[in-house]
Amino acid sequence: MRLKKSSRIVQAESQRTESASVIIFTDGACIGNPGQGGYGVVLVDGLLRMELSGGFRLTTNNRMELMAAIVGLETLPLQSKVAIYTDSKYVQEGIGRSWARNWRANDWRRRNGTRTNSDLWDRLLELCDHHEVEFIWLPGHSGNGENERCDWLATQAARHDHLRVDLGYQPAKMSLKGADAQLAFAF
Repeated sequence: MRLKKSSRIVQAESQRTESASVIIFTDGACIGNPGQGGYGVVLVDGLLRMELSGGFRLTTNNRMELMAAIVGLETLPLQSKVAIYTDSKYVQEGIGRSWARNWRANDWRRRNGTRTNSDLWDRLLELCDHHEVEFIWLPGHSGNGENERCDWLATQAARHDHLRVDLGYQPAKMSLKGADAQLAFAF
């Protein structure tokens, strides 16, 4: 396994790792939880800096935290060494402590049903298998400029009109009417 199992907490001024060639900052936001949600990503690869964001009309904060990491990794055209900075213990420990791998090995089952967000955890694990990824936790709203930017991007994305339907949160079997039904199957 290429993922580092240890959890790390970094100071806001410490952003680069010696081995990572790509650095990704991520954040998720929700207006209400569940509610309108968004994700924000800042990707830094040498002199290249890219910002990404998007949102969904009904989702959860944890899903947006996962989505931010997924979108950041999916943007990379080549297999890379990546350091992902997140203020989400849910994401960082889910990967760093191999919880998500264990959940997947148990077919996402738990005593009282299935594991929450398994669709996104599965996507993230596949991306982590392709890239060499280290998830590093940093405290949110602690003055790290790139994390603050991700927070702003995620919050702005959650406030947009005409947000997509998060089919993982709102399964297609739910009763949707009118434009919602058309939009649910348009993506």
